[in-house]
Amino acid sequence: MATEVSNIDRLIDQLIDECKPLSEAEIKFVCEKAKETLSQESNVVAVRAPVTVCGDIHGQFYDLIELFKIGGKPPDTNYLFMGDYVDRGYHSVETFSLMLCLKIRYKDRITILRGNHESKEINKSYGFFDECYKKYGNESIWKLFSDVFGYLPLSGLISSEVFCLHGGLSPSIESLDAVRNLNRYQDVPHEGPMCDLLWSDPEDTKSGWSISPRGAGYLYGPDISQGFNHKNKIKMIARAHQLVMDGFQKTHEGRVVTIFSAPNYCYRCGNQAAMLEIDDQLKMNYIQFDPAPKKDEPQVMKRVPDYFL
Repeated sequence: MATEVSNIDRLIDQLIDECKPLSEAEIKFVCEKAKETLSQESNVVAVRAPVTVCGDIHGQFYDLIELFKIGGKPPDTNYLFMGDYVDRGYHSVETFSLMLCLKIRYKDRITILRGNHESKEINKSYGFFDECYKKYGNESIWKLFSDVFGYLPLSGLISSEVFCLHGGLSPSIESLDAVRNLNRYQDVPHEGPMCDLLWSDPEDTKSGWSISPRGAGYLYGPDISQGFNHKNKIKMIARAHQLVMDGFQKTHEGRVVTIFSAPNYCYRCGNQAAMLEIDDQLKMNYIQFDPAPKKDEPQVMKRVPDYFL
């Protein structure tokens, strides 16, 4: 056990200090240990405040390190990440490797949920597959990581009052018990409750359910979040999944908040990132931050692409 801990510590240090990909043997070891750890968790992970809640990272490794510098390093700070560790950025391999190592080492101090990009079909098109192939010369590492995706929990519940997930609500899900009963050990389906939890978005201007322009999930109005929160006795839904220029955005009269933790997304959007600190009294503090200085990334262009997965 002591040797295993020291080995994980070494891998964490290597990743943080050098942003150097782990070897194939190390990745295999990390993925197996991560599956053992994650398989012990429910689809709705119970998390006790204080905790810091974070949104999309998207392979922006140096910005993840900046997040830890500002928010505190694990295990000193308790973290909950709401998915989308891969795609778009330059260092998805190192980013997801570090998240898994931290989960293995400090399993009760970091919660890592699944995002819609933790899906073979999506990340084969948006960068992660290509990055794995480029760095390792074959598909085996991508397949190892893809297997782990199915073990990531779908949601978290902070002190029974803040429900955290990547996307949003589903017309097929009325209770947290319904989330707990889902089979998460699969690739993300094209439709249905699991798909909705990872793909749906809040809509402020229309009530009820609407078709999502993303082609998966739904748009849900203020009445939907109000009903869900009331029935499940929760105060707020925290979710990620959408680029917001200030790093966070409250909607549905504060019942839903979007948190996005990839600053200057895609190295061109010029957005701030944010994280949400929730203290032991459930008081909330939003911390905004800018990109970490990095030499090999393009300069900021103040243009936001029309559509983001």
